[in-house]
Amino acid sequence: MGRQWLLAKREVSSLRKSKTTGKFVREITIAARHGGADPASNARLAAAIDKAKRESVSRDVIERAIQKGSGTGDDKTSLEHVVFEGYAPHKVPVIVEVFTDNNNRTAPEIRVLFRDAQLGNPGSNKFLFDHVGLVEAYTTDLSADLEEAGIEAGANDVEKLTHEQNDDIPADASGARFITDRTATHAVSKWLSEHGWKVTTSEIGYLAKSFPTLSEEQMAEVGTFLQSLEDHDDVHRVWAAVK
Repeated sequence: MGRQWLLAKREVSSLRKSKTTGKFVREITIAARHGGADPASNARLAAAIDKAKRESVSRDVIERAIQKGSGTGDDKTSLEHVVFEGYAPHKVPVIVEVFTDNNNRTAPEIRVLFRDAQLGNPGSNKFLFDHVGLVEAYTTDLSADLEEAGIEAGANDVEKLTHEQNDDIPADASGARFITDRTATHAVSKWLSEHGWKVTTSEIGYLAKSFPTLSEEQMAEVGTFLQSLEDHDDVHRVWAAVK
């Protein structure tokens, strides 16, 4: 029985690693597609590669993803970007970004997840979010002034981030999320990188304008639904009006 349990545990671990690797590969592919194959001039790609390396994704896999995204490799499979809008339980607005090579398969699967969730449903809601550039980074200089760094970098706003909020940020570092215009995302990332900051995320995303008040039980239900979306292989990002 012990051997069977150990084998099952290894299989689950392998499956999770495979799914995680797939998400990293997709992020690298998308970053290369939108910003080019050179990490030096593509902050999003540089951050994606760094994350993949920390999770032991092999160099060959990373290179193939870059080539696929930039159109220089043998794999000519195209990924379609699809955005789904809807509501989690308790009317929490949700935006789901998907990259798929077969939307005829993916779209019904995402709709089923919304349908199966208690009170989850599709519906237009982009007006409830701001479409912005998001850069998350950290510095080992604990005396760094986050607001000053945000102003110098050209960001519109800055929020403190801790290791508990983003495990890419070391516990002994000072982290922040820099919110900027979409067109300024790379420039902000570049300034931070050149001034002692380690960029962990550089992307275009959605920030909710307001947040529903939820009880712990309601938050748990919302969290279960959001996790079901995150677990889908083709889902790239889930943006929700939750804190």
